[in-house]
Amino acid sequence: MLQGMGIPVGKLSLYTALGGVRPSVCLPITIDVGTNNKKLLDDEFYIGLRQNRATGEEYAELLEEFMSAVKQNYGEKILVQFEDFANHNAFELLAKYRTTHLVFNDDIQGTASVVLAGLIAALKVVGGTLADHTFLFLGAGEAGTGIAELIALEISKKTDAPIEETRKKVWLVDSKGLVVSSRKESLQHFKQPWAHEHEPVKELIDAVQAIKPTVLIGTSGVGRTFTKEVVEAMASFNEKPIILALSNPTSQSECTAEEAYTWSKGRAIFCSGSPFDPVEYDGKILVPGQANNAYIFPGFGLGLIMSGTVRVHDDLLLAASEALAAQVTEEYYAKGLIYPPFSNIRKISANIAANVAAKSYELGLASRLPRPKDLVKHAESCMYTPVYRSYR
Repeated sequence: MLQGMGIPVGKLSLYTALGGVRPSVCLPITIDVGTNNKKLLDDEFYIGLRQNRATGEEYAELLEEFMSAVKQNYGEKILVQFEDFANHNAFELLAKYRTTHLVFNDDIQGTASVVLAGLIAALKVVGGTLADHTFLFLGAGEAGTGIAELIALEISKKTDAPIEETRKKVWLVDSKGLVVSSRKESLQHFKQPWAHEHEPVKELIDAVQAIKPTVLIGTSGVGRTFTKEVVEAMASFNEKPIILALSNPTSQSECTAEEAYTWSKGRAIFCSGSPFDPVEYDGKILVPGQANNAYIFPGFGLGLIMSGTVRVHDDLLLAASEALAAQVTEEYYAKGLIYPPFSNIRKISANIAANVAAKSYELGLASRLPRPKDLVKHAESCMYTPVYRSYR
């Protein structure tokens, strides 16, 4: 379908505005594989391909041709960002091309990195390490499983425990209930690593009471699913429950900021995917955070470009998360914020770029040599600024 061109154009505008990536090196692309929308197919003014969507081998061959042509034309260091691909295609494409191309999927990896940053920052408020926490997700698609995998990876890196072990700290609930091992046969491949031993549980509230998570994360795309009962249960066994309602837009958010704060008696650390206004509770102003991918991907892209990185390794995503979390100061924690304000985004992006580049050099993935001494200064000097030169 051809109506999605605004998405890559918008994303690249953010790469330039927030991450300082030069617009002359950005190319928005929509791959039109047809549409199953009858209304569009019958519309004489529809400018897209008038055929049903290509699937299977035909689809795979087109993508293969595209990926080969991109590399042939622009070389090894061209960064391809996948955006808004359907679940099954997104995982398959990332798995297929991550070893041969410089690819990044914002829905899986960008979301995961920004949420992990919020969780690392939240630890300063709730105490302990990531490994001390138990995570329950409502929603087991690209975003949910992507975040879950990055959490498990970060715990594994910090504790030296195998990732198969650290995954057991994370539980998923999908439309059929808790993802458990007795369901393994019927699960999509990307949900299988999260199928742990437990009796089947159908409802979210029962899963919350059985698992007793310290962190509840919503990536379901279904609004009002974190009910009063669910939030009160979270507050009953956590001094400071961490509640992340990440679905967009606001109408699809699992709960509102006001609901999370009111039902937890002002104790919740709340963060959402859509913006919410500050809430006054018990004479105190509580400011909800917004886990927006725009915190991560512009600086992440800049870090890859300025270091000449040739492959995206998961450790680079962890480096981006840690850099973002480090930007949250005591002043922000006092307001209950686990993300820094967007007004500092260029500085934040430079720090993320520097941390990503440092990890890339460490892993031997960077091709721009020698390594600059001060990577933050180097990132700032690489950033495009939309200012006209004065000739008088």
